[in-house]
Amino acid sequence: MSRPIRIANFSGYLGDRYTAVDEVMAGDPVDVLVGDYLAEVTLAALASRHRADPSRGYVEYFLDQITPHLPALAARGLKVVTNAGGFHPAGLAAALRERIEAAGAGLTVACVEGDNVLARLPEYAQAGHALENLDTGAPLSSWGVVPLAANAYLGGRGIATALAEGADIVVCGRVTDASLTAGPAAWWHGWAWNDWDALAGAVTAGHIIECGPQAVGGNFSGFTRIANMLLPGFPIAEIAADGGSVITKHARDGGEVTVDTVTAQLVYEIQGPRYLNPDVTVHLDTVRVTAAGPDRVALSGATGSPPPPSTKVAVFGQLGFSTVNTVYVTAPDVDAKIELLRAQISRALPEGVDGLEITRIGTAAADPETQWDATVALRVMATAREREALTELNLAQRLLSLYLQSIPGFYHDGGAPFGGSPRPRIDYWPALLPMAAVGHRVVFADGRVLDIAPPAETATVAQPEHPEPGPAEDTGPLRRAPLGSVAYARSGDKGGNANVGIWVPDERAWPWLRDHLSTAELRRLVPEVKDLPVVRHEFPRLKAVHFVLRGLLGTGGSSNLRVDQVGKAVGEYLRAKHVLIPEELLTRRENGDVAD
Repeated sequence: MSRPIRIANFSGYLGDRYTAVDEVMAGDPVDVLVGDYLAEVTLAALASRHRADPSRGYVEYFLDQITPHLPALAARGLKVVTNAGGFHPAGLAAALRERIEAAGAGLTVACVEGDNVLARLPEYAQAGHALENLDTGAPLSSWGVVPLAANAYLGGRGIATALAEGADIVVCGRVTDASLTAGPAAWWHGWAWNDWDALAGAVTAGHIIECGPQAVGGNFSGFTRIANMLLPGFPIAEIAADGGSVITKHARDGGEVTVDTVTAQLVYEIQGPRYLNPDVTVHLDTVRVTAAGPDRVALSGATGSPPPPSTKVAVFGQLGFSTVNTVYVTAPDVDAKIELLRAQISRALPEGVDGLEITRIGTAAADPETQWDATVALRVMATAREREALTELNLAQRLLSLYLQSIPGFYHDGGAPFGGSPRPRIDYWPALLPMAAVGHRVVFADGRVLDIAPPAETATVAQPEHPEPGPAEDTGPLRRAPLGSVAYARSGDKGGNANVGIWVPDERAWPWLRDHLSTAELRRLVPEVKDLPVVRHEFPRLKAVHFVLRGLLGTGGSSNLRVDQVGKAVGEYLRAKHVLIPEELLTRRENGDVAD
């Protein structure tokens, strides 16, 4: 096609707004609808469901979301691509076909398979694929946990093939999030699979819209500057034949698409300037982001190179069980009260309880105006290899028994009774496999199977190394203020690592940010990472500094004991820190002289 393809997102994760498909169908004209449901922690949850019942393991409410619109999809000639297939794409495809037949819609469904490699793990071991942990380098055989799920990340080739063969709805398992967009773009424009720059542009656009309303103001540091944030809509990517794109939204919906809402997504959940995808390696540091009109932001300049020879494999296994409750402590003497509580809760733990994490949340005001200003939350989590140890511990009863023998001002939320049932604790093992060792195939309703060949050309690339900034230039008078006074941030997770990108909307603030935010300064601002490996990169075109905080999330979001389990609040925490900022930058921001 000569015109750009218009791809509309309707889901950013499992749990996103249920009415999204209704909204997108009532919105502006588009060509393809894409829905992303599979975060790493979501895979962990679906893995348990699939293990308990092999007929399940896909996102069941996607069926209910899409069913009312099946006749309209057929009438308009719209395509739908989703990874709601989870662990059972064929099961979701079969359920869809039943609903299509009942609606008389005449749509065709294909599914993309091959990502589920659990049954092949012994075969890989025999072939010498050790599936070394991406963070530690240890082989999978050393894990000590029985894998219950293993999924390789597939690219967009299967999706493009399914669409080229006439599929109306393409159901996938674990393809990369951006592949949901890149596959349709490659099909629409007929790109060769070595059109690296075009593919890189499509993957970049896919990375922007994959998280739904986040590109339209959701989860954005500057949300107070976004109009109509009550119900931000879902984004649209208009991808041209050269891979350049415009990010926009449905005109009738809330939120805004700005340079900064798009920048937030560009620095979200990445490992650095080289963004690795099974179809192409994207050089994010070449991307330009420019305003192209109200709620229209242009992405240009993306360059690509051959993909890596390997793809990521997400392996999950049950590490044990956990149970958690929250209680409250009231000032004064908060430190002493928590010290006594900690000792009482930890006393005489049953054998087999291998962890007790007691986390203080918040600080009481020095002169509280209300009772809640004097209140600090205390979150108590216990872990064990076996469920029986936590049942014996009975954490809820242990906490409840302290009411008359512990501290004054101690209570729990009477509207949320203590919970006591242990929950499975799922560990995560990220590894690599050669793409040639992963089956990638498209299965059609008539039983036809098309095997998707691995990339003919690959290349191993490393993230660039950026030197630490030197002594800062004299910027004139300084004032202590929150970093967020002049900078935005977005943080997320990649397995056990958290990432955070910090950028400034004011071009004139970029030299100060680059010089000020060294690795040493980040360690000072965020003491939690002072002993962890930290990787720093710069994105001059985005006016951004980016950090990877290795190991902050333990071995992964599904198993670590942090309250902020997947690091989504790290960016705002950093913005709340007070630093010395040039007076001139603060004055311009306060006077509204900086356009977002």
